[in-house]
Amino acid sequence: MSEPNRPVAPPSSAGPAAGAFADPLADDLQRAVDAWHARDWPVPQVLVVSGSGLATDLGTTLEGPVPWAEILPFPVVGIEGHPLTAELLEVAPGRVVLSSRGRLHAYQGYTLPQVVFTIRLVALLGSELLLMTNSAGGLHAHHRPGDLVLLRDHLNLTGLNPLWGRFPSAWGVQFPDMMRAYDPDLRTVVRACADELDLAIEDGVYAGVAGPSYETPAEVRMLRGLGGDVVGMSTVPEIIAGHHIGLRCGCVSVVANAAAGVTDEVLDHADVLARGRDAAVQVARLFQRVLAHHDLLQRT
Repeated sequence: MSEPNRPVAPPSSAGPAAGAFADPLADDLQRAVDAWHARDWPVPQVLVVSGSGLATDLGTTLEGPVPWAEILPFPVVGIEGHPLTAELLEVAPGRVVLSSRGRLHAYQGYTLPQVVFTIRLVALLGSELLLMTNSAGGLHAHHRPGDLVLLRDHLNLTGLNPLWGRFPSAWGVQFPDMMRAYDPDLRTVVRACADELDLAIEDGVYAGVAGPSYETPAEVRMLRGLGGDVVGMSTVPEIIAGHHIGLRCGCVSVVANAAAGVTDEVLDHADVLARGRDAAVQVARLFQRVLAHHDLLQRT
């Protein structure tokens, strides 16, 4: 990117004028849908988005890997641990998954419509489900690197929301209910698969912050007091946008480190990546089982 993108400003309390604050990428999304079909690629039933250092092999390759830069209508620059490639996989007979290795973040300078572009793209293609991983800081003393946390809810403390503005009505209602943002049926499947594999996994609430600096000890105490179990700099925009547009959503956080003040450990991104790679084997085992599960999909 030649210069940082700026987050989209929310509408004023007086209400937007006609055409103001419309999603700037709505037309690009339709063109991306048309381009997908022109490539004669299959429509994925599931999108899997991998967090820092957590990209794994999940099935037989049908197409790709293709750099997201060839698909997205804006410049793409990744960060270490996020190669930003897309790969279509068959994880079971007739079950097609789009695996996104890495994601975009608002702290890189991307706007929220850009951050959630791939989420809306797969929904408009006809996908049913969004399943993500992320690397997170553990907010509790019992957390150890590699612990798995199945998210049941989140705290949006980023100051950002991908639903700012005006959208095509087909995308969803303007004020979506977030009670089931983390799909309970999907969580049941993930937990059942973890039990079958004898993998320890706990439920938790994700505290989403803007980043990119790590939290201070005082902020960690605040997050824990608000009910957070893990903290990170992604996921919340994707979950909000995915739920809004009709995807069933879920996420597994991998504890990469204890958050600031929980221990005396100095936080470092290289350590996050290394511990993510160590945990990726367990995540792959879990997701391979989940993605092939007979109860995963609900649409016929």
